[in-house]
Amino acid sequence: MRGLRAPGWVLAFASLVYFFLHAPLLVLVAFSFNDSKFSAGFEGFTFHWYERLLERSDVLEALKMSLIVGLGSTLVSTVLGTLFALGLSRRKFRGRTALESLVYIPVVTPEIVVGISLLLLFVTLGVELGLPTILVAHIAFNISFVVVVVRARLEGMDRSLEEASLILGADEWTTFWRVTVPQLWPGILSGALLAFIMSFDDFVITSMVSGPGSSTLPIVVYGMVRKNIEPSINAISTIILVLTSIFVFAADRLSNTGGSSSR
Repeated sequence: MRGLRAPGWVLAFASLVYFFLHAPLLVLVAFSFNDSKFSAGFEGFTFHWYERLLERSDVLEALKMSLIVGLGSTLVSTVLGTLFALGLSRRKFRGRTALESLVYIPVVTPEIVVGISLLLLFVTLGVELGLPTILVAHIAFNISFVVVVVRARLEGMDRSLEEASLILGADEWTTFWRVTVPQLWPGILSGALLAFIMSFDDFVITSMVSGPGSSTLPIVVYGMVRKNIEPSINAISTIILVLTSIFVFAADRLSNTGGSSSR
């Protein structure tokens, strides 16, 4: 199958679809270097709008907040999601099927519904909205994504190495750290990268559970669009796009590496 080449019309159609999907992003990147502030046409190349981002304290503070939330939620959700995936894959217990179904609910549920439910929960408990509520919210929806990725890696692992380790005298804890974790590591990193992307880019849920002084980068960008559209918005959007693409590419490479090594 790998030796067969697709017909020319298939390649042409695929190229057209890819161009249709990515044309808006290419325009966004191009206009982030536009020398004109108001013209819809490209009037010259400049880095001025990227330099202007360094002058905006609100953008830098929002970037700092997004990194804190992204890294914090990624760390917690990766640990909890990995343990959850191990429990679902390696243990049989009553209610396991129902629990597996519940894992996918945050993945398929619209973000607006998740945001409203979390907001009602925090209000009911009397929790003040701010950085802690954003962290809890991001951990809540990131865990499911980590479980899905790590569990997919677990299904493709060869358990004979773990069985051999136990037969040769290693206890379960040693087998876990010396055999299971090294094989599972690509899946864990892929899940962590996906969790960071979801957290860093999230707007809907964050806007509902954030309080005064706890705005992340997507919220600040949305506020900038509503107040005054200038090319600096294109610049910061381009930066987010590039960072997200790098993380997506890294997660994909890790998944493919993990899958090929297991075979």
